[in-house]
Amino acid sequence: MLQHIGQIPAAAAVKFSDKDALVFEGKTFSFNEIHDLVERAAGGLSDLGISSSDTVTLYASNSWQWIVSYYAIARLGAVINPVNTMLTPNEIEYVVRDCGAKAIIASPEKVAGIMGVKEVSDVRAIISFGNEFEDGVVSFDALIAANIPAPELTDVDPGALSTIGYTSGTTGHPKGAMQSHRAVITNGAMTSQMQMRGELDCVVSALPCPHVYANVIMMSMMMFGSKLVLHRTFDADLVFADIAAHKATIFDGVPAMYMFMLNCPTLKDADLSSLTRCYVGGQTMPVATMESVEAAFKVPLIELWGMTEIAGLGSTHPLYGTNKHGSIGCALPYCELRIADADNAAKTMRRGEVGELMVRGPIVMMGYFNDDEKTREALEPDGWLHTGDLGTMDADGCVYIVDRKKDMILTGGYNVYPAEIERVLAAHPAVALAAVGKLPDELKGEIAKAYVVLKTGMTSTEDEMISFCRETLAAYKCPRKIQFVRDVPKTSTGKIMRRELHKLDI
Repeated sequence: MLQHIGQIPAAAAVKFSDKDALVFEGKTFSFNEIHDLVERAAGGLSDLGISSSDTVTLYASNSWQWIVSYYAIARLGAVINPVNTMLTPNEIEYVVRDCGAKAIIASPEKVAGIMGVKEVSDVRAIISFGNEFEDGVVSFDALIAANIPAPELTDVDPGALSTIGYTSGTTGHPKGAMQSHRAVITNGAMTSQMQMRGELDCVVSALPCPHVYANVIMMSMMMFGSKLVLHRTFDADLVFADIAAHKATIFDGVPAMYMFMLNCPTLKDADLSSLTRCYVGGQTMPVATMESVEAAFKVPLIELWGMTEIAGLGSTHPLYGTNKHGSIGCALPYCELRIADADNAAKTMRRGEVGELMVRGPIVMMGYFNDDEKTREALEPDGWLHTGDLGTMDADGCVYIVDRKKDMILTGGYNVYPAEIERVLAAHPAVALAAVGKLPDELKGEIAKAYVVLKTGMTSTEDEMISFCRETLAAYKCPRKIQFVRDVPKTSTGKIMRRELHKLDI
C-alpha cells in the first residue's frame, strides 16, 4: 500500500495513464494530466515558501482545482486543512489561527471575506482560483502556468499527520480532528474494497469535496481508477443528465438528494439504465424512502456511515453481501465496531440493546489538534472512539443507528428519537421530506415537532400527519406539532440540521 497521500498522483499516472479520471463542468482530465497539474501546483506552492509540515487551508467549493490543490499540498509533505465552505470568515479566522495555517487556497467568492486574516494569523499567502483577484492575492492559475519544478518527493511516515479536518462546531468552537496518512489511505482503500469500486466504475457526485464521504470517492478515483464526474453543487436535473451522458455506474449522495430526485418531475424520463448501485450516507435514511429509490432507480441503494474523526467511512455493506435496509452495515476491514453502555464505555451492550456506537482501528483520528481535554473525552485509552451515535447491533455484526445522542428528545421521562419519527413520516404518500426537532414543554420537559415538506401537488393537514404517526408509533413518541415548510436547514452536504429547525417556527 502507498505510504503517504503525496505519492498517490504519480502512482495513478503510472497505473492508469491517459484513462479519464475526472470530469468537471464539461472538462475532462486524464490521470496523467492530474499528475502534471499536481506537480506544477506543488512547485508553485513551494516557491511561495510552503514546505513539509506546514498547514495549508483549503476553503473552496467543488472544482478540479480543489482536487489538484489537495494532492499538491500532500505532495510537499504539508498538512491539508479542508474546510466547509459554509464557514463564515470569523470561523475561518478561528480555524487558521488554531491550526497555524501558512496559506489559504480559496475559490473566488470566498476571498474578499478573508483578506483580513493575514493580519491576525500565521497566514502569509491567499491563493485564489478564477481570473479576478484582489490586491495581494496569488493566482492559482499563475502558479500552475509558471511550471516551477516541485521539490523531490520526501519520505513521510505513514503515521504522520496528513489532515486536520474541523468538525461542525454546533456546540462551540469547531474541533480539528487529526488524521494520519495511514488513516486516510486505509479508509479510501477499504471503502473501495467493500464497495468494489474500480476501473470499470464511473461515479457521479455532488458531495462537497471537504467532506470525508467525498474524500473516499476521490481516493477511489486516484487509487483504483474509477472515473469521477464531479458537480459544483447538487441539481437533480444535472445529475440525471450526467448519469445518462457518462453511463455512470454509481451515484453517491445524502438522503436529501435522493428525496429531491424522487420528487423531481424529470425522474420519469431519466435514463438510469447504466447504474449498478447507489450509496447513501451522512444521515440515517428511512427504509420507506430507500425502497422508493430502489423502485425508481432499479438498482440497490446501499447505506454507509462515517465521520470526520475516522477519515471517512466506518461501516457499509459489502457489495456481494446482504443489503439490510435500515442498517449502516458492518465494520470496514481492519476495524471494529461495538455498542457500549452510553454511561459506561467499558461495558458492551448485548446484541439488540441500544447504546453508543464506538469504533476502533487504523482509521481513528490521532486526536483533536491543540485540545487534549476533548481528545480524552472522545478517545478511550484502549483506542475506542466515541461516535455520539446511538445504535444497536444484530447477530451478524450489522449496526442500526437509532439517533444522535445529542438529538434525543426526553419527553415525560421517555426517550424519543427524531430519526424514528422521520422514518414513519417518510412512509406517508404525501411526504417528500420530514425533519423532527424538539420544543420545550412545561409539562413533559420536551416534545417532538415535525417539519414536513410535501411532494409537489400534494396536500395534507397537521391532524392527518399526527394520526398517521399514531398508527405506527407509541403515543409518547408521536410528534405533538406539525409544521409544513418549503425546505429545512441543511449543511453543505445536505444533512438536516435538527438544531436549526426551531428557526422555522411560526
